[in-house]
Amino acid sequence: MPRSLITHPQGYDEFLRNLKQRIRTAQVKAVFAVNRELILLYWQIGRGILERQHGAGWGAKVIERLAADLHREFPGTTGFSRTNLLYMRAFAAAWPEEPFVQQVVGQIPWGHNLRILDLVKSPQERQWYIRRAIEHGWSRNVLVHQIESGLYRRQGKAQTNFQATLPTPQSELAQQAIQEPA
Repeated sequence: MPRSLITHPQGYDEFLRNLKQRIRTAQVKAVFAVNRELILLYWQIGRGILERQHGAGWGAKVIERLAADLHREFPGTTGFSRTNLLYMRAFAAAWPEEPFVQQVVGQIPWGHNLRILDLVKSPQERQWYIRRAIEHGWSRNVLVHQIESGLYRRQGKAQTNFQATLPTPQSELAQQAIQEPA
């Protein structure tokens, strides 16, 4: 029977529309929750490696062994290569405070974090790019473009009287307009 000839009880279409929206919202929340947990796991692994290398004298070869052992234990799982374990170590060294990792850094994907680690050396600048990526929903390519174009260094350099003379929305827009590259 064609769909157009099927009658639904009163309120069905609205119920279905709301249900689909709730499912989509839950799916997005689940993706973000999984990302946050993975980022925290990677940080904990990196911190564990750092602690053992500093405190117990573990050498660099341990990372290769750890990667091989994890691959053997979790053969279908990616993310535990030697390179990624080294990134986890660098990640934990860059962000020594777990609450910041949980509350802020965990909001962006691992690939974003890696690009920031690779391209930005200042902790203050790293935090700035993370917060902007969250605020503006930047893709990894947009994040890299903003870093390579020096957005952090450009922001706030132009001195204006916009904030004193224009209402807030217009002053912010005007300030941003003069900071954008031509």
